[in-house]
Amino acid sequence: MIFKIPDLLTPEELAQITDQLALSEFIDGKLTAGWHAKLVKNNQQLSRQDSTYDALKGLLQKALERNPLFQVAARPKIVHSVLFSRYTDGMAYGRHTDNALMGGSSFLRSDLSFTVFLNPPGAYEGGDLVIESADSETAYKLEAGTAIIYPSTTLHRVDPVTSGERLVAVGWVQSLVRDASQRELLFDLETVRRSLFAQGGKTDEFDLLSKSVANLLRQWVE
Repeated sequence: MIFKIPDLLTPEELAQITDQLALSEFIDGKLTAGWHAKLVKNNQQLSRQDSTYDALKGLLQKALERNPLFQVAARPKIVHSVLFSRYTDGMAYGRHTDNALMGGSSFLRSDLSFTVFLNPPGAYEGGDLVIESADSETAYKLEAGTAIIYPSTTLHRVDPVTSGERLVAVGWVQSLVRDASQRELLFDLETVRRSLFAQGGKTDEFDLLSKSVANLLRQWVE
């Protein structure tokens, strides 16, 4: 399941992030890539040793924590390995899949990947995020403050930036529910449950559906 979150970040949060990134130290993105991804990764990233990194990462994580769509659809156990990336003229990230395990010896699983767009699409040419499916591919170039969340199992790429500057935050989620089809089923049931409550309050049908959602969580949560 791929889903977008418009306005994940407020205008004030966006301004805070972009203002600080403009003054921060960026390093070669290959330093955080797997051995095969290094061959196709050409971007820059905010150094994790930079004095602003922890604050910006915390701001982004809080935005995800407060967002109900992200919480219900992703069922996050932990959001990890956050990176702030910059692409300028000629930079790209070729076709790749994300590492299954991240965080060094912590062995954090990547179930879901996310990209948060930090500047408007008019600020750069090219630079689309392209996600492949079995028989097609879809390009995304979204408004500043918007997030897209997609399975880490996919092949995807960032097309070359031909002018301007592309700023994004990327990260990964280890979900409480490992199986993608189970997460989607829980999301659909939760959507129906909330719709029933909005229409009729705490009815017998709402209670029965709530029981089923809770019992599925008991079976599937790790």
